[in-house]
Amino acid sequence: MSFLYRSTRNENETATASEAILKGLAEEGGLFVPDEIPELDVPFEELAEMDYKEIAYEVMSRMLTDFTEEELMYCINGAYDSKFDTELIAPVKYHHGAYILELFHGKTIAFKDMALSILPYLMTTAAKKNNIDKEIVILTATSGDTGKAALAGFADVPGTRIAVFYPKNGVSPVQEKQMVTEKGKNTFVAGITGNFDDAQTGVKKMFSDKALAEYLDEKGFQFSSANSINIGRLVPQMVYYVYAYTRLVASGMISAGDEINVVVPTGNFGNILAAYYASQMGLPVKKFICASNDNKVLYDFFTTGEYDKNREFILTSSPSMDILISSNLERLIYRIAGNDAEKNSELMKSLNETGKYEITDEMKKNLYQFYGNYATSDEVSETIRTVYNEDGYVLDTHTAVAVNVYDKYKAETEDTTPTVIASTASPYKFARSVVTAIDPKLSSEGDFDLVDALEDISKIKVPQAVEEIRTAPVLHDTVCDKEEMEAVVKKFLGI
Repeated sequence: MSFLYRSTRNENETATASEAILKGLAEEGGLFVPDEIPELDVPFEELAEMDYKEIAYEVMSRMLTDFTEEELMYCINGAYDSKFDTELIAPVKYHHGAYILELFHGKTIAFKDMALSILPYLMTTAAKKNNIDKEIVILTATSGDTGKAALAGFADVPGTRIAVFYPKNGVSPVQEKQMVTEKGKNTFVAGITGNFDDAQTGVKKMFSDKALAEYLDEKGFQFSSANSINIGRLVPQMVYYVYAYTRLVASGMISAGDEINVVVPTGNFGNILAAYYASQMGLPVKKFICASNDNKVLYDFFTTGEYDKNREFILTSSPSMDILISSNLERLIYRIAGNDAEKNSELMKSLNETGKYEITDEMKKNLYQFYGNYATSDEVSETIRTVYNEDGYVLDTHTAVAVNVYDKYKAETEDTTPTVIASTASPYKFARSVVTAIDPKLSSEGDFDLVDALEDISKIKVPQAVEEIRTAPVLHDTVCDKEEMEAVVKKFLGI
């Protein structure tokens, strides 16, 4: 059954799935959301016998209804291949009383690979479907992981160029080196003298600039996004929650139909929203546990019903979550407001003008499935050390935020529901924070010495993604102010 996507800020703006993927962002800064979320009408017992690609097709074919079976299978087969270092794509492992869903076995060793491996295929297929003859310019802000995953996905893809902005002093050394050594001829990377929210705001400003869009059109370009504001990022992320559930069914850990909890370390709210959308399809989820770091704007929102970004921005050991404007929360706000674009638009206007908004009591009631809490950087280190001492398993800093918050949730509620924790990055991406949490004596070592120490500690080989950047030359050294972002994009495009 076919359906449309609609803007969260204008009920009259609609798009097919392929059009929404191409546009990335709706007019007036809105996000595209599905008019309805269809039922996943395949029994979990059947899904439990399928592999990752087969489950991806079952989920995505119901959400991307204007893609043919042939087109979708081409995208899925191209994305989920040998670029993942494990045959299972997303293994589920039991540690510390929960099922850890490892989402970091792709090319850039972070969960963003799960969606950004397929987005270039979806986008170029969508361009053909819609007879787009312009060059697509992917404009992306990153808090650390999206940048390299998007660069790797779109590098040298015909008909595309990609520009990535990251906070110059707000990512880990490995994350930065991964980006600035990118070799793709159609790629551009710039650090900005600001934080992730500044980068994200600058990118959104360019998207909503009609005069800039007209100028690009004249020059043969059009913008699109690889951030999770793009529905083409969000739909593939729904897949791995369904997949994790079916692995638990297949192994006899749960029976088909049993509820699970899902814990997600959360910054921009896309990853946990994908789990929520999967539940709307029929995945039996009891609680969505939203784990924040010291930038606990989401914890405060779930606790009080007020979203307030007017606070100090804190650089933490989990930098991919150092975010105060969680873009994807808008999609949930729209939904709990009864799919009311006018109400949502009013709240987003308040956020833009005053830095905050408050939802109604009626909307709060619709958040009953969500629980929020946060972990400080000290608690993150303690959690990494504790889990390692238990059985030698090494968490990255973001997954440690999730594990710490899950421990708090269990202590508060005594809920024993089987729980899946999204493990969003390899510990090798944050070797300094991880190794010094386990053995503080190593804190004076160099970054790549700590990578080698982590290999000794974890007994897991240094991933190729890290190995190849040890000696790679820096190819992108642009640093700019947030006000200069448009100018550097124009320079990159030669216009």
